[in-house]
This record gives sequence, structure tokens and C-alpha cells, in this order.
Amino acid sequence: MPSNRFGLIVFFGIAVILLATSVFTVNERETALKRRFGEVVSTEYEPGLHWKIPIFEDVRKFPSRILTISDRPERVFTKENESLDVDFFVKYRIVDPLRYYTSSGGVREIAEMRLREIVKNAVVTEFGKRTVREAISVGRAELMRDLLVRAEDTAADLGVDLVDFRVKQVEFMEDVRNSVYAQMEAERKRIAAERRAEGRRSEAEIRAGADREKTIILAEAYRDSQILRGEGDARAAEIYANAFNQDPEFYAFYRSLDAYRRSVGKEGDILVVDPNNEFFRYLNQSGGNR
Repeated sequence: MPSNRFGLIVFFGIAVILLATSVFTVNERETALKRRFGEVVSTEYEPGLHWKIPIFEDVRKFPSRILTISDRPERVFTKENESLDVDFFVKYRIVDPLRYYTSSGGVREIAEMRLREIVKNAVVTEFGKRTVREAISVGRAELMRDLLVRAEDTAADLGVDLVDFRVKQVEFMEDVRNSVYAQMEAERKRIAAERRAEGRRSEAEIRAGADREKTIILAEAYRDSQILRGEGDARAAEIYANAFNQDPEFYAFYRSLDAYRRSVGKEGDILVVDPNNEFFRYLNQSGGNR
């Protein structure tokens, strides 16, 4: 009886082990392939529970999420034969497990090493077709698009899809950097000199226009003042003439008072003249004798 129980336990143990080794799971972040005696027999697995034959079959799983490769900066040469250090990263996803397995043995390090070489060749080729200015500023977006297009066809042979390619930084070599900085400084100085010259020219034009307008305004004002003064003098002469014609003696008296007011009466005034002078005729007659 004990031996039968032991045999039953062994049977159930073997059954559990066979059952455990006969199933495998694939989650939503993985892709898998099944091999039989080292030969791939299936790659189409949805997330969930799946079966395999123990001992004869095994399963290899690969991540289906987006992966990133970021390597040390790569030295390239532009169309002008200028040396640059290009720092970049690549994002990719495994889309064909069978091709990925056959091309790299399913080893991620091997696959990424080959993918780095593909991307580096694309970087060298595309930078070599462009000038420094086109590579850095003018055609930066176009450059990264062309890099992605050039590399993705070759990358497809690895069973991966290049999701994105980005140039993080482009650095000149030390001697080239100093030369570029000097050129940039000279260019900025040239632009500043042009702006100053334009400012001085505009200032001269504005100042000349203002001086011209000032001269015209003063001339017109002087003209108008002379016209008004002439009209005033004519009117005053007319009034004086009318007053003289009406009463010459009163007119002479009024003019004498005006002359007295203008000549004397201010503090510090000194007038040296003969008291019997005709100028004081009306003052001498102030007692009422005419």
C-alpha cells in the first residue's frame, strides 16, 4: 500500500512538471517564437497562455516595447571636409521575431551592435552630403528624416523598425570650433557695422528733413510777422493821421506824454537836457499857461 501511494505521488509529480513545462505565457510587452530542435516553428503569438511540447520545444521571448540605443559621439566629415562630433540616439522596436532571431541569434547585444553600424553609416553618408550650416541649422529636420529613411531599409533585415532618430548634439573639433567662433564674431561685427551705418544714414536724413522743415517754418513765420507788422504800422499811421487831422495840438500833447513815459520815470534814469528845451514844453505849461 505504501508503495502504491509513493508511485501515485511520483505520477502526479511528473504530471505537474510536464504540465508546467508544457505551457508558457506571453504578455502584451513581449513577442515570442517557438523552436523545435533549434528550428523555428511558430512566431505568431498573441498575449496569453500557449502550449509547447516539453523537452522537444522551447520558447524565446523578445521585448516588443520601444528600445533605445545611445552611443558615444561619432566623428563625421561634412561636404566642406569639416570634422564634427555627432551625438545621437535611435529608438527602435522588434517587429519580426523570426528575422530578428535568424540575424542575431536573438542576442540583443549583437542586434544593437549591427544596428549601430547601420545608423553610423547613414550618419556618415548624410553628413557628408551637407555643409556645416545645412547640417546644424538650415536643414536639421530634413537631415534627420533622410537619416531615418536611409537606415530603416537596412534595419528591416534585422527584423526591427526604426521608430525615431534624433541628433542630440553636434560639436566642432577644438581648432574648428575656434575658427567658427571667430567667423561668427566677424560676421556679427559686420552686421553691427552695417546696422550702425544704416542708423547714421537714417539720422542724417531725419536731421536734414527736420532742419529743412525748421527753415521753412521760420521763413513762413517771418513772412507772416512782417506782413502783420506792416499792416499794423499802416493802421497805426492811419490812426495817427486821423488824430492829427482832428486836433493837431492834442496829438502833439499825446506824443509828448508817450515820449515822457519812455524817457523818464524808471529807477536810475538820468536825463541831462536844458529845462527850457522844447521837449519839456508841456511840463513847463503844467501850471495852466499855454
